[in-house]
Amino acid sequence: MGSDSTPLQLLLIEDDEEVRRSFQLLLQGHGYEVRAFAGARSAMAGDHSPFDVMICDYRLPDGDGLSVLRAMREGGWQGRAILMTGFPDARLRDEARACGFEAVLEKPLRARDLVAALG
Repeated sequence: MGSDSTPLQLLLIEDDEEVRRSFQLLLQGHGYEVRAFAGARSAMAGDHSPFDVMICDYRLPDGDGLSVLRAMREGGWQGRAILMTGFPDARLRDEARACGFEAVLEKPLRARDLVAALG
């Protein structure tokens, strides 16, 4: 939970509509407030200050998760970040951690793994 027992504010970026909706419902069911976007540009267009955590897919139709986090950091955002990918390898894990992601989760993602990463 966020400060003063307020729910964590999550920014979810996932291009697959079914996966995005499933994760959004799962996370809301666990008490998180979730804003979900299908792509990098739409997610980047708004104010990021309210978000405590970003959960982002690596491959997006208009960018990638690493670029999204870099842009958010350049804009001053200091929240936590979790990367999801169906294409994990050691190079991506190393690059993601260097970029500032605290976790890299492999798809298909189990619900409990996503919730545990937020714990």
